[in-house]
Amino acid sequence: GEHNEPAYSKISPFHLVPAIDDDGFIVAESGAILLYLAEKSGELIPADFEGRMHVVQWCYAALNTIERPMLEILLIDKFGGENSERRRAEMVKQAGRWLSGLERHMDGREWVAGEEFTVADILLASVLRGIRKTDLMEPYPLLKSYYARALARPAWQRTLSAYAERLGVAVADIC
Repeated sequence: GEHNEPAYSKISPFHLVPAIDDDGFIVAESGAILLYLAEKSGELIPADFEGRMHVVQWCYAALNTIERPMLEILLIDKFGGENSERRRAEMVKQAGRWLSGLERHMDGREWVAGEEFTVADILLASVLRGIRKTDLMEPYPLLKSYYARALARPAWQRTLSAYAERLGVAVADIC
């Protein structure tokens, strides 16, 4: 509940989690935090400008383009509402448009923004994780394979294990 306190608005103006305070330098929003950490550490982001911009592009795409209809679908499924069937059908159509574009992009690629795994892959795999229990990814074998590669990474497995432990649930319940 600390994120709802007035003091937290100095860290995150929208009172959202996550946010970090790195020796007085505050960064909020998950995509910005990942980019900040990658830039600061020199890890999970290319050293060259063009490579970094590809990573930034795919971070934005994951969070602003691909995630939006997925989140709408999940909210409609959970809460319903007026015209929910029509709204859901529209969002599924839009999700299909973005996922089919992503499927084409992944043809011949192992990772979304370049040769190496980057923070863009962390964000995109996290977005795809949100729809793992739906059939939205079913028509896209390259995306399914990409998602499986991301989840198979040891660091991802450690993160999921720590998250499950923190929640007091089995890893299978969050995968």
